[in-house]
Amino acid sequence: MSRKQESIAMLLAGGQGSRLGILTKNIAKPAVPYGGKYRIIDFPLSNCVNSGIYTVGVLTQYQPLELNDYIGNGQAWDLDRANGGVHILSPYQQIEGTEWYKGTANAIYQNINFIDRYDPEYVLILSGDHIYKMDYSKMISYHKEKNADCTIAMLEVPWEEAPRFGLMLVNDDGSISEFEEKPESPRSNKASMGVYVFSWKKLRQYLSDDEADPDSSNDFGHDVIPKMHENGERLFAYAFDGYWKDVGTIDSLWEANLDLLNPKVDLDLTDPGWKIYSKNPVTCPHYAADGAKIQNSMVAEGCEIAGEIDFSVLFANVKVEKGAVVRDSIIMPNSVIRSGAVVQYAIVAEDVEIESGATVGRRPESMQNIDEWGVSVVGAGVRIGKDTVVPPKAMIDTDIGEA
Repeated sequence: MSRKQESIAMLLAGGQGSRLGILTKNIAKPAVPYGGKYRIIDFPLSNCVNSGIYTVGVLTQYQPLELNDYIGNGQAWDLDRANGGVHILSPYQQIEGTEWYKGTANAIYQNINFIDRYDPEYVLILSGDHIYKMDYSKMISYHKEKNADCTIAMLEVPWEEAPRFGLMLVNDDGSISEFEEKPESPRSNKASMGVYVFSWKKLRQYLSDDEADPDSSNDFGHDVIPKMHENGERLFAYAFDGYWKDVGTIDSLWEANLDLLNPKVDLDLTDPGWKIYSKNPVTCPHYAADGAKIQNSMVAEGCEIAGEIDFSVLFANVKVEKGAVVRDSIIMPNSVIRSGAVVQYAIVAEDVEIESGATVGRRPESMQNIDEWGVSVVGAGVRIGKDTVVPPKAMIDTDIGEA
């Protein structure tokens, strides 16, 4: 039986996610919970299926166990298929003599044999740490129409944020004339989203050449794409105008969760025409006791709420006791907020217990002291003792006894 596929996707999910601190101490960044019932990797996987791409290689490296368990055989995303489907690709299983993935391009190079099995015309390269809904089939059609060698998804960002991104200068026909990597004084606000379509025959040669170059850092953005541009290959930008968030920092993860509560943000996860699939535990419905107050929040299955919740996202099986207050916060699965505890502007990871009278995080008192303020984080499995105070910006990954 022929395995040939016109397009396959390679999903880079091996990054350590060090800027998420204690949230990625024991799990890979794409496995971090998001939005009450999802994990970050649900978005690119769901985008692939919704775009008609059913062969996906997931490249894992750092702390892969939970991510591997979560993906399993891919059934939750309709990726349990005899021809294609989802495949977990770890570095030690691939080309003999190679070990850890050295960079994004080297990770794909190590899996050339996997890609060749499907003899694709086009290879889609995706990142595992972005929240967005995108029809990749439209981007592939654009790539064909332009007879491109490489197409880069592009998002216009606010000019004040442009220095944080790799930027492109784009001609009227969509071709890319120049790149700027995080410039201090940007000449463009057209940012690369880290989503690429390559013509496989062309990319295969560049990956081999890049691997043979001892001076290369083996990265798409720094090495392969600039080399293609230098050699006059056909590089095009594909404009995207929907919601997109790189959740690589504590602040961006907090913002992306609370964006779901903002009616002005264009990220509808209930759209039946573009479903975001996930693998959820089977649990009982949530329960709100008499006297509980729940405002502008997202509360998942299995939660028991007797306290006050405002502008927050609660994952499955969270318990908030009577007299406890949760505001502007994200509480991940199976955590307990005891009576009298106050959680504000915080991310509380899985299986945490915050004892009665404890205070985690606080609202900024004024915009003048905004630099001293930040989101507080409590790591998975931690116990915060009675009447203790966790200040803004704190990252707590060990138990704290009573005050």
